[in-house]
Amino acid sequence: MEAHSAPAAGKAHSVSGAGEAHVAPPAVEAQAASGSAEAEAGPAAGEAQAASGSAEAEAGPAAGEAHATSGSAEAHSAPPAAEAYVAPLAAKAYVAPLAAEAYVAPRVRGGGVAVGYVGSRPPTYAAEPTALPMAEPDGLDVAVPDTVLDGAAYGACTLRAVSIRGDSARYRGESRRDALLTARFGAGDQALVLVAMATGARATPGAHRAAGEVCQWIAEAVGRSHARLAEDIRAARRGDLKSGLHRLTDRSLGRLRAGAAEQGVDPEHYTATLRCLLLPADPECRVRVFFGVGAGGLFRLREGEWQDIEPGVAETPGHPLVGFGSPPPEPPDGDRLTMDLGITVPPNPYDPAPEPPREPFRFRASVAQPGDTLLMCTAGLADPLRGEPELCAHLARRWSDPAPPGLAAFLADAQVRVKGYADDRTAAAVWEA
Repeated sequence: MEAHSAPAAGKAHSVSGAGEAHVAPPAVEAQAASGSAEAEAGPAAGEAQAASGSAEAEAGPAAGEAHATSGSAEAHSAPPAAEAYVAPLAAKAYVAPLAAEAYVAPRVRGGGVAVGYVGSRPPTYAAEPTALPMAEPDGLDVAVPDTVLDGAAYGACTLRAVSIRGDSARYRGESRRDALLTARFGAGDQALVLVAMATGARATPGAHRAAGEVCQWIAEAVGRSHARLAEDIRAARRGDLKSGLHRLTDRSLGRLRAGAAEQGVDPEHYTATLRCLLLPADPECRVRVFFGVGAGGLFRLREGEWQDIEPGVAETPGHPLVGFGSPPPEPPDGDRLTMDLGITVPPNPYDPAPEPPREPFRFRASVAQPGDTLLMCTAGLADPLRGEPELCAHLARRWSDPAPPGLAAFLADAQVRVKGYADDRTAAAVWEA
């Protein structure tokens, strides 16, 4: 038997025997039950619970709350050190703005783990997923989960990877536009680990499918060539690596454009950025290879300081295995003299219209040092890292420890929020032993 009351603040439900008491979420709620019933309260300040006999009352981390049980005669107060991270709005439920009605974020009990934020104010949206994306009965094979988390350890490095739906997409019930793929090709010391991440175009239907497809296609291409790629990495053949990976990337993105044409979609809309990391499993090889196209970030945490090592376009390195951009394309076979003289060749009216300029190919091969942490990420994390010093400082403190975090700790770190940055976040971090 259950009794339900209206959601007005301060009202209580009570039943006798084995019944349960339920109240609505506003602050200053109370619950009471006798017998074997158990009362449970959320974290709002001023809430209290009491139970007689063997029942136990449990309160959230708000200041001043207490636990009391009769029979065992024990009273427990919540220790300050064990409090979950609370936004600086004391004892108030965070309300996200809506045009017509106020949206109250559901209270979440996380066992002491909560999503924090940096900066002077909390972000606009709730910290936890709310609305699911709309699903189609015939399209469930391309449904994208809110969060993907993965990890591995090979050779001298430990990998952590995560892809999280952004606060804005969670609030609006949109699919995560970021895609993440991790794969190992080969076995033993000859194995090669690939991390691929992509971001579909903003405000475009099917953006998540484009991101997923380009990750799958680059993985297929790397997998078919993994033995040669692993050999080139161990031998530090930077020229071969750069040209070969450039071709594989162009082919994968070309397949995406061809697929857009088949679907009758504008190729400029059905597109995605692509960023990849190659990690050899050989413990004697510390070369880490990055390549890709489009926005994002490549950072290195060394001796407690972040270094932005995103390779520039047409970057010319001064030291072997440091970094490479994409040089200007070689002139096509034909009238080289005309091109050398700088004389413009008249366009052929029968030639197809030129394609819009594409994003440049970026490449960097670097030698890792023990204690380094290498971070590759999409723009959703790269932008706040470049724009919010507090986030840099926070992650530097969290990830400077030589011992890599566990998967749950890495997830909590990667989703620390910053007001003004609500896009999807995808990140892969490598700790060097």
